[in-house]
Amino acid sequence: MLSLVIIVSLLAFAFGKPCATEGLNSEFHLSLNKNLLRSLETQEGLPNPSVHLALRLSEYHNLPKESEHLNSLKNRLHNDIQSSLSNSKPIVGLLALYTLALKSSCYDLNTVTFTVSEMSETLLTHLKKQMDDEKDNIAFSHRPLTNYYQYSLGVLALCVSGTRVNNHVSNKLIKAVEMEHFKHGDSESIDTNAMAGMALQCVKDAGSHVQNAAELDTALSHIKQKLLASRRADGHIGNEFSTGLAVQALIAMGSRVAECAASMEAMRTDARSNTYSNPMALSQILPALQQKSYLTIKSKECLNEDDTLVVEPIVPVVDLASRSTVTVMVEVVASSGAAAVYSVDVPKGDSLLDALEILKGKNVGFTFEKESSLWGNFLSVVNGEQARQSDRRYWHLSSDGTALIQGINDFKIEAVQKITIKNTSY
Repeated sequence: MLSLVIIVSLLAFAFGKPCATEGLNSEFHLSLNKNLLRSLETQEGLPNPSVHLALRLSEYHNLPKESEHLNSLKNRLHNDIQSSLSNSKPIVGLLALYTLALKSSCYDLNTVTFTVSEMSETLLTHLKKQMDDEKDNIAFSHRPLTNYYQYSLGVLALCVSGTRVNNHVSNKLIKAVEMEHFKHGDSESIDTNAMAGMALQCVKDAGSHVQNAAELDTALSHIKQKLLASRRADGHIGNEFSTGLAVQALIAMGSRVAECAASMEAMRTDARSNTYSNPMALSQILPALQQKSYLTIKSKECLNEDDTLVVEPIVPVVDLASRSTVTVMVEVVASSGAAAVYSVDVPKGDSLLDALEILKGKNVGFTFEKESSLWGNFLSVVNGEQARQSDRRYWHLSSDGTALIQGINDFKIEAVQKITIKNTSY
């Protein structure tokens, strides 16, 4: 009981600050909304369901563009998911985001089907089957086939769609909270805590977990404590890229996050400095800045919606000035521990991906392959060695010993540094 009082007091102190600049903030949020809408015109790869979610949760809409993006999701993304299902790939996270995106447009989910082994079944049926596979894997090996972030997304998508979540499925998530299994390496995964918080809050609101109500409440309280304990002095919760989901989760779990709370100001400061140039990152902070969460989708009706959002064309700026170069050391550490070190000169301001492409072109023995994700490109093979999710391995990136929180497309080379690419297990 005392811990609950402390949490409430902390929340009141941290998130109850009054705001004197709401009008200016609203204008800035509208500009971010336009930036996200504009990203639809420049997106690479598959259409992003997370971007669609954020656009649909906004107060302001460009309904023709949103409808066009919805059709793109129903065709291109749908076909990609169909291919993955046909090849028995675990894709619960993508299935869940697709479900949430369709639900945010009030689309009839019962009309969306996939055909596997000549059997046609609905999207929700496939999502439930994938969640059962994840649950069974947790029972067998104490971890999901994918990860607890995607598992939480699956619980959330089923619940928001009005589908009763199997108690065995939600219990696995509650136990994971209890056992503190939401780790990324040695660090606490704030993103996973946030997504689990929204998922379990939805389960609680649905009233379908009455047999273990006390355990559910304890798990939600534990998640809230984790999020609060992860607040930094600058207002971020975890880091710049986890704050949006963390604020969404606190809102979903009933906390009042004021317009001028430190976490809100931190996200606005980041957005003004172009930290959220990646549409995926922007799509997670925009609902939070508008004091909404993914749970809002459950009650969305899509009636009498605003249709005034207009995106003005941006005149491209051509920089004709020559750029200085900086020297970057690139260290590759294989799974065996063997290391290889290279040196490359890179134009200042280039992305890490650009730097790796230049190094590869020097023909000094460095090679790499990349794959695409909703966050952009990521390394899959370096110097002929794979780091696959199926093997629970990935290429960990760091600069001068500090782990990167941006991907290879988004991290910019601004100074001399040492980039370490290490084959790491999780």
